[in-house]
Amino acid sequence: MASASAGSTAVGPRADGASRPRRPRAVPAWLWAVPPVAGLGLVFLYPLVLVVKQSFSPDAGGHSTKPWSQVFQEQSFRKALWNTVWIAAGSTAGCLVLGFLLALVIAFVPFPGGKLLSRFIDIFLAFPSFLITLALLFIYGTVGMANGLWTDATGAAAGPVDFLHTPWGVLLAEVTYFTPFVMRPLLAAFSQVDTAQLEAASSLGARAPRIVRQVILPEALPSLAAGGGLVLVLCLNEFGIVLFTGAKNTTTLPMLVYSKAILDGDYPGACVVAVVSVVLSVSLYGLYRVLVARTTGGARRAGA
Repeated sequence: MASASAGSTAVGPRADGASRPRRPRAVPAWLWAVPPVAGLGLVFLYPLVLVVKQSFSPDAGGHSTKPWSQVFQEQSFRKALWNTVWIAAGSTAGCLVLGFLLALVIAFVPFPGGKLLSRFIDIFLAFPSFLITLALLFIYGTVGMANGLWTDATGAAAGPVDFLHTPWGVLLAEVTYFTPFVMRPLLAAFSQVDTAQLEAASSLGARAPRIVRQVILPEALPSLAAGGGLVLVLCLNEFGIVLFTGAKNTTTLPMLVYSKAILDGDYPGACVVAVVSVVLSVSLYGLYRVLVARTTGGARRAGA
């Protein structure tokens, strides 16, 4: 009996002299965070550290800031930086406006096929970006449908539509592709809007623009902010659309990384541009979130 008791669960004394089983020690909460943090560090942080290290390692050997000074002195880098910022900002603004209007129509204006269109948006999110660009090329390209109709009607050698190979073509393609990324969270937010508030506002004589401004928009601001933040980051790092539009003088930072690494073999310079692109994305996204948080907070206080 004594040996059997020794092999069983450890026990401790009780006040009445009897024994009771000891509770197993609880695992510290911080220990559960170790596996995901380690995985994140291995998959993301370690490659990023290697990129940063390579940006300070010129081809001649050693470590210096020469690759950084060379890249910053290049006019192509400054032009790519400007193109990246204004195209991303313009695309985000266009997606916010167009996405809000389309989601508003789908959610609150009954029409045949509205639910089917809402389901199609979910499928559209899975499309690759270059597929949308190819579709625009078929419509607005040099030998696309628009120019084909013009040449057939007038007998001219070429059509008048030739904007797709310019920055405006890139802007149109990005707005077309990324607008559903704004519409999806908006449609989810609009489905939670209390229709009784809309009916009460309408019965009090409020017209549609005022209802949208004072009732619907405050409820949609968090979703609008989430969709806009996602689109901003995606546009800052978009590569496929710029490549497939073939815009000759529209080089963005991702295109410059590709050009330096693959075409020129300048890996330190490519790493410099990549680090700048990461810092730019994080900085603009952080600024965007701060501005949206202030706007959303003010709108909520005004609505209250």
